[in-house]
Amino acid sequence: MNKNNFAVTPPMGWNSYDYYDTTVTEKEVKANADYMAANLKQYGWEYVVVDIEWYSNDAGTKRDKFQYIPFGDDEMDAYGRLQPSPNRFPSSAGGNGFAPLADYIHSLGLKFGIHIMRGIPRAAAQNHMPVLNSSFTADEAADPASICGWNPDMYGVRDNEAGQAYYDSIISMYADWGVDFIKCDDICDSWLYREPLEFSGWHETEMIHRAIEKCGRPIVLSLSPGPAHVDRAWHYAKNANMWRITDDLWDKWDLLKEMFWRCENWQDHVKQGCYPDCDMLPLGHLGKGFGHEWECNLTQDEQRTMMTLWCVFRSPLMLGCELTLLDAWTKSLLTNESLLSLLKGDRHGRQIARDKDYAVWVNESDNGGAVCVALFNLKDTPEKLSANLRELTEGIREDREYSLCELWDGTRLQTAGQAFEVSVAPHGVKVFFVS
Repeated sequence: MNKNNFAVTPPMGWNSYDYYDTTVTEKEVKANADYMAANLKQYGWEYVVVDIEWYSNDAGTKRDKFQYIPFGDDEMDAYGRLQPSPNRFPSSAGGNGFAPLADYIHSLGLKFGIHIMRGIPRAAAQNHMPVLNSSFTADEAADPASICGWNPDMYGVRDNEAGQAYYDSIISMYADWGVDFIKCDDICDSWLYREPLEFSGWHETEMIHRAIEKCGRPIVLSLSPGPAHVDRAWHYAKNANMWRITDDLWDKWDLLKEMFWRCENWQDHVKQGCYPDCDMLPLGHLGKGFGHEWECNLTQDEQRTMMTLWCVFRSPLMLGCELTLLDAWTKSLLTNESLLSLLKGDRHGRQIARDKDYAVWVNESDNGGAVCVALFNLKDTPEKLSANLRELTEGIREDREYSLCELWDGTRLQTAGQAFEVSVAPHGVKVFFVS
């Protein structure tokens, strides 16, 4: 199976983490899916992803002490494969797994995804549980020397036949459930294992990729957390569809501003089926599962900047908010068809200039579509920013007038094929199609 044939544009969807943390339920997933189908699907939003610890029966019950409860009450089958908690996902009872929920998502014309941790459950290894369709047991697959520094649920998987058999068994199960998207965590980067040869995430990425190829179902593979290693871009591209270029991104200007140099480093690695990932969009209502709900702390100008950078760069777009609470203004950010058109498969983005005060990006079409130019003001004060059309792209003529249409407010400018200047709000952006 060629992994580039089913993720021809950057995936767009919703993920439960930023609002629900570990506590999301089937009812809540369905409510967000219903909203997406009714309000966002027509704009390209299609993935509904259940994030971390969907197998935990006691998730969130000790949130004042633990985000992830050590040796918690986790749901598991006889072959050491984690199962959805029936307390939170009632339709999974009786061995159904996520199949009924996936069927519901698919009935809406959407796609279904889940989060997994790299590795094999520690409890499965401790109890020497059998690995399905093999003569191996979980302890033969598990590597107790390979752990996650922030989640206690798993051991790493050894690069051996037992380990591959285990990954084959879980990916086959996910395919049977109808999973279209897997976000695998603790695998893109690790702060515990700094030497490349020490980190088993590299061979585990390959094992998961092989298992997906065997399962017979097209499944997008997303790797977390970042920051990804740009010197291993070839490895990510060979084995996955998305990989995080940052650690968790929240609604803080300093984190957003940092994304400009991250995108600069990764701009040449964006291609069909392979997308450096700027992380979820922390818009709307966030944080309920973390114990205190809040609305996005970014200003409206900063939110436009974030959406624009993600789109000109051609990052995947994943929402982390509660969709049913979206206000009209936030919804307008997500349904700007002109901006979302920059994600099309025939387009590519590149940075023209950047310093501590400003950045300029161009997004072009390989098939003669309109050139898009984005001018970002990174300063805390309003600034006049300029760009020279002839320096941005080939084909601009000095003796011709061009029409510039701003994608956020509809402002139109007329200019010759030379320099133009606009005023840009603090932390804001002006983004134009040139025709």
